[in-house]
Amino acid sequence: MNDLGPYSNYRLTVRLELANKPGMFANVAAVLAMEGANLGAVDIVSATSASMIRDVTFDVRDEAHGEHVLMRLGALSDVKVLSASDRIFLLHLGGKIQVQSKVPINTRNVLSMVYTPGVGRVSQAIAKDRSKAYAFTTKSNSVAVVTDGSAVLGLGNLGPEAALPVMEGKAMLFRELAGIDAWPICLDTQEVDAVVRTVQAIAPGFGAINLEDISAPRCFEIERRLKESLAIPLMHDDQHGTAVVILAALTNALAVVGKAIEDVWVVVNGLGAAGTACCRMLLAAGVSHLVGCDKPGIILQGDGERLRACRQDLLSCLTPLQPAGTLQDALRGADVFIGLSVGNLLKAEDLDLMASDRIVFAMANPDPEVSPELAASHCRIFATGRSDFPNQINNALAFPGIFRGALDVQAVAINEPMKLAAAKALAESIPRTTLTEDYIIPSVFDKEVVPKVAKAVSAAAHETGVARRRNKIGDQFSST
Repeated sequence: MNDLGPYSNYRLTVRLELANKPGMFANVAAVLAMEGANLGAVDIVSATSASMIRDVTFDVRDEAHGEHVLMRLGALSDVKVLSASDRIFLLHLGGKIQVQSKVPINTRNVLSMVYTPGVGRVSQAIAKDRSKAYAFTTKSNSVAVVTDGSAVLGLGNLGPEAALPVMEGKAMLFRELAGIDAWPICLDTQEVDAVVRTVQAIAPGFGAINLEDISAPRCFEIERRLKESLAIPLMHDDQHGTAVVILAALTNALAVVGKAIEDVWVVVNGLGAAGTACCRMLLAAGVSHLVGCDKPGIILQGDGERLRACRQDLLSCLTPLQPAGTLQDALRGADVFIGLSVGNLLKAEDLDLMASDRIVFAMANPDPEVSPELAASHCRIFATGRSDFPNQINNALAFPGIFRGALDVQAVAINEPMKLAAAKALAESIPRTTLTEDYIIPSVFDKEVVPKVAKAVSAAAHETGVARRRNKIGDQFSST
């Protein structure tokens, strides 16, 4: 419980003023040990004959634990807590991203070319042919990361300001993993019409749109209307990025257990934005036996042909007022469980209702649908959305490569074949000979993933007629 390791998300640095006499720091260390806080660096800031100021760094379990430890330290005799800083907040201080010029403005001549009067010639050229914006502006390599703050991570409706650090993090991933310039756009409205109009209005400045952290069911209508009205790639990553990575992981998991995707029975629990997109993707990939569950129980079932026929409008196939059974009923004989719902929904024993060599993807964060420690002995393959267990199903494995590939060919959309191609490329980034129960999906730090996914997406865009330029595989990626 106290083995937090070097990557604890709750590391505090506390500045303490202690009386300068023997045994004072020992008292501090004793409190930290008693409270289960892992002591790290200790630095002397200053000292006088009367007092000594030290910076003490230690790890705690969570925010509540940290506040309790600070209270205990402040209660020590001759010890004063001067300040306390959290490394996560320090990392965010002043924001995590910035704009940087490609050309230094150090002479009047350069200034006259990048701005007035020289830039006027470029503006006139674009006015005559708007497609030249791709050549002479950042449009060709830029993505707007748009949110209304209505579904921030798993924390709920926190609003646009609270969503901003998350969108900054997304922008960092675009840049670091795919060389794409991304811009956080946090909207102070949660009305569907207003969100649609705003994105339509800003679209000329971007090569693609990434919708993020917009709650269901509004996200479906927003995405549908924007896809119909915009001629640039657009994707709601909470839906489709998740679905792509799940399909890739499932493809490799089935290879490990020796089952075919068209033969297995799949249960998807949680039919929100990610769950419905996951169902559509699995059906498109060949799943023939699928059961969807939500709070009422089983609300999506039928033969594969019928479900595939309505997969583009899957919500019309749901029967929330007439559930056909419980989640446990759905699990009987199932080969695969995919949870996109809430934590601690299942007992490990519930998994024993499933078929042998069962595959369990428990994706709820921070607590999966079933305890990982207990579930491991009740299934053949187990995956989560967390980084502290094997087989992390992380959207960052999909969206950088998908957008990189779409931008490289100036695609007018991100369609289903492009997403299926992304999932296939992601799965194939792990050689079949190296697949194991604990290794069905690559690491987000695998530098081969984005180029492979981008190449597959670009090819699919050409094959489906949505590419506007001849693809030069890797040009954009290798030049960043």
